[in-house]
Amino acid sequence: MPVLQYVLAGLALGAIYAIASASLVVTYASSGVFNFAFGAMAFSVARFYYFLHTENGWPIAAAAAASLGVFAPALGALLYWLLFRHLLLRPPLIKIVATIGVSVALPPAVDLVFGKLPNTTAPGLAPVPLKVFHPFGATVTMDQVVNYLGLAIVLGAGVAVLRFTDAGLRVRAMVDSAALSGLSGVNASRVSLGVWATTTTLAGLAGILVAPTAGLSADGMTYLMAAAFAAVVAARLTNLPAAVLTALAMGVFTTVVQRYLDPESALSAQIVPSIPFGFMLVFLLYYALRGRVGDGPSGGALDRAIRVEGDGAGRTGPRAGRRAGSRAGGLAGSRPSAMLKAAGLVAVAALPLVLDEYWAGLAVSGLALSLVLLSYTLATGEGGMIWLCQITFAGLGALGAAELATTHGWHPLAAVVLGALPVVVLGVVIGLLTLRLGDLYVALVTLTFGLLVQTLVFTRDRFHNYGQGVAMPRPGFAEDDRAFAYLTLAAFAVIALAIVNFRRSTAGLAMAAVRWSEDGARTVGLSIVRTKLLVSAIATYIAAVGGGFLAMGAQAAMLDSYNVFGGLVWLAVLVTIGSRSPVAALVAGLGFHLLPGVFQTYLPTGLADVPVLLFGLGAIMVAKDPDGVLAMHARQLRGVADRWARGRAAPPLPPAPLAATASASASEPTGGERT
Repeated sequence: MPVLQYVLAGLALGAIYAIASASLVVTYASSGVFNFAFGAMAFSVARFYYFLHTENGWPIAAAAAASLGVFAPALGALLYWLLFRHLLLRPPLIKIVATIGVSVALPPAVDLVFGKLPNTTAPGLAPVPLKVFHPFGATVTMDQVVNYLGLAIVLGAGVAVLRFTDAGLRVRAMVDSAALSGLSGVNASRVSLGVWATTTTLAGLAGILVAPTAGLSADGMTYLMAAAFAAVVAARLTNLPAAVLTALAMGVFTTVVQRYLDPESALSAQIVPSIPFGFMLVFLLYYALRGRVGDGPSGGALDRAIRVEGDGAGRTGPRAGRRAGSRAGGLAGSRPSAMLKAAGLVAVAALPLVLDEYWAGLAVSGLALSLVLLSYTLATGEGGMIWLCQITFAGLGALGAAELATTHGWHPLAAVVLGALPVVVLGVVIGLLTLRLGDLYVALVTLTFGLLVQTLVFTRDRFHNYGQGVAMPRPGFAEDDRAFAYLTLAAFAVIALAIVNFRRSTAGLAMAAVRWSEDGARTVGLSIVRTKLLVSAIATYIAAVGGGFLAMGAQAAMLDSYNVFGGLVWLAVLVTIGSRSPVAALVAGLGFHLLPGVFQTYLPTGLADVPVLLFGLGAIMVAKDPDGVLAMHARQLRGVADRWARGRAAPPLPPAPLAATASASASEPTGGERT
């Protein structure tokens, strides 16, 4: 087969990457929000197109016009109005978690409306059967031609609008500074609304174009859309021409390399999907070694100080972060919060005694997951590091423990405790590589690392074993679910107490100082490198140990359970409850497993995806209350207790004597004398 055949196929794939990366760049440059929900949006629009064209027999042109001209802009406008307009000056963690919430909630919501597809194959925008062309001896299908045309139309229309229209001028002004454009009379809300409507249309176009090859599933589309992140990173998040060119080069390289690989080999199946993430890692390492790379796409102090269009964005500056931190610190010592935590722990400890076998098994899985979530509590909640690969560390810990226990005959607990140590090395290396990167780049580095490990390690036949994984026994004294639940709860208590003590230690105070201001911490002589590496090592070890307990709970290290995008759901659930509280990790872990069990047992099967929808909606609500649900209820309890205490401590004064009242009335100044 000629090389031209692979180049043309690569350009078709690169065209999809380019459309996706263009949408991500425009969104980030104009709003400062990196849209992790891009894949979910693409799936939603493509699913609506499938509903019209395949299920209801609409012609391609009519279905495409309704999907891309009506449904996609309406979806983008709705999401902007409900969520994205509130994220302008939010901290990076809130922006990431809120968009992850959309990514989690949107697909099940679409499935509830249009139905879940039994078959994920879907047609694109080309008529079926596909026409085939043979330029210069190569073979090109009509689907590929449509991809070329789609990219050409997007680039041509985009350049024309941005360069030669008033709307494009307003968008470019927003990119430079939302505050100054607002002061110049530009309606920032209207421009942002148009940007989100347009970029959602681009996401839908990419989803429809990729559906014939990648299938119409939320997971597959999200994974493929994540590959477009590489082009965005190469473009430093804001350079649109660089993003498009990198996307095309990445598509060509991905297909051309297949010419030299055996398509039937396992190595080919691992290398080809990893190429985009390898691109991303190369660029990220280059930026890390070259110097510190920040996140801010535009504006600066002026955009934080000036409130644009009265949408509330200006209320979420650094002061809000300090206030949230002070509230979290105050809650730790409040009596209602302590009582709530104690009651919760007692209730959890009683669960294994009152639950039957099915529910006890779910509780075991929830308790084991709570251990992994403690790593998020330390790394993200306390350390302020947005790491998206904790589930990967958990999978590596599970794999290492299972190998030591099964292959080498170690005691399961020893395998879990010692098998987690090699994973710490990876955590420290990632900590070193991300020291000079901004928060968003750190998130992308860790996401890329997780995707590479998932593709190159977790899919190996020796470890994957056709989905069965590697066997992992439980300790002899905790083979039944009840005993293992108490073992896991004891491990959780030990690690949670260690985190609380670490928070109060000198190293913990240094960590808090670094989290709030690295420059200030450096000024008082604190070592940023030592502090971050210490947090990285401890958090990685906790995640790996938690993964070992997950493997013991399932009695196998089933690596399909450690999907990177599943880890995003874990983070979303935890931050919804509270990212800085060990009790929140316990509640989040149990809720993640028990709530779906309730729906599957007591409600119709059509509502099985509702828990995932609720998890996503909860993460979206973080934009309103960054402290999480647990802290919110604790504040409410503290307010009730404070009002009750004030009512008891300050009884009403007795009525004053009549003479004193008359004297006071006589001495009161008249209306003209009051000051």
